[in-house]
Amino acid sequence: MSQGDQGVQGNQGQQSRWNAVDHYFTDQLAPADEALSAALAASEAAGLPAINVAPNQGKLLQLLARTQGARTILEIGTLGGYSTIWLARALPEDGRLVSLEYDPAHAEVARANLAHAGLGGIAEVRTGAALDTLPVLLAEGAGPFDFVFVDADKRNNPLYVEWALKLTRPGSVIVVDNVVRSGAVADPDATDPSVLGTRRMIEEMAGNPRLSATAVQTVGTKGYDGFALARVLG
Repeated sequence: MSQGDQGVQGNQGQQSRWNAVDHYFTDQLAPADEALSAALAASEAAGLPAINVAPNQGKLLQLLARTQGARTILEIGTLGGYSTIWLARALPEDGRLVSLEYDPAHAEVARANLAHAGLGGIAEVRTGAALDTLPVLLAEGAGPFDFVFVDADKRNNPLYVEWALKLTRPGSVIVVDNVVRSGAVADPDATDPSVLGTRRMIEEMAGNPRLSATAVQTVGTKGYDGFALARVLG
């Protein structure tokens, strides 16, 4: 067996172990229910990419929002509404979640999934480029949001965080997904726009006196990635 073959098999074995651990945690702590399973099935049937958060990651978002005591949540990047369901379930009956989705077809799938989960009265999906809809939210006085989850095109991450700051309050929490980019985020010579956008966001978070932030690497069924977590200070 060549050294290259050994490396491939090693990577496959590593991913297999990550998957097994994620499945164990999910089965024990974040088991699927009918609405969540139906959301994934509907998304797959509609041809949406399988880039939704993992179940244990969805549960983490829910717990963070509940720990925050969130009554209002902003999500940038809806896809099929799987993470939206997790987040909306963290809200009280009179809470409100606004999710922004660029693709109209994805938004329709998400709306149907939210309605099926009984969350249509709490969660609203708005269609259009987030950089167009975020100013509308501000003009409407939709904020301040207690919790913001950013999971959209990564090149615009710095702009999304800037808008999140405009739509939050001191004490609000901002979570940004997919910040590790399989380790490429640490490469100063990277040219991928998603990596460049993420690096710029991290550097701006570090230099912004209104934010206290950290970032964490993760492994699991979604591979090697991670998230940034920030609290608005003022």
